[in-house]
Amino acid sequence: MSQRTADLVTGFYAAFARRDWAPMAAAYRPEARFRDPVFRLEGWRIGAMWRMLCERGVELRIEAQLLDATDDRASARWEAWYRFSAGNRPVHNRILAEFRIQDGLIREHRDAFSLYRWAAQALGLRGRLLGWLPPVRGTIRSQASRGLARFIADRGLGPAGPAS
Repeated sequence: MSQRTADLVTGFYAAFARRDWAPMAAAYRPEARFRDPVFRLEGWRIGAMWRMLCERGVELRIEAQLLDATDDRASARWEAWYRFSAGNRPVHNRILAEFRIQDGLIREHRDAFSLYRWAAQALGLRGRLLGWLPPVRGTIRSQASRGLARFIADRGLGPAGPAS
């Protein structure tokens, strides 16, 4: 196991558990890519997403376990408990994370989780009944993308960070 990579990933999730988005954002290369069932992000927008999740997370609790770490790859299993703001519903999300590392920073980060399971919790009955449908999944992605865009605009964020 690569200690450098292990420290990077465990530090990333320790920062998330503290709701400290800055070290999370700093863990990525400038050209990094992030993918999960909701977001497809590149570069500085990844840090903006983590900042949004940390700042907006209601009753957010994070637990993570490093599964493997080499010089250029890592994997982790993590769980998040929080209240989804739109309906104030409790969510427990279980995620498998895969990282590609370059020069001690994250080059690619992929999180895998069940979007249907998430929708069933976050959206209630509508999510349980319709969360598997592509149009509903598309709406979830669109709303998340718009929410991140508003968050970025409201805070004057960009490649150089906050405008202030």
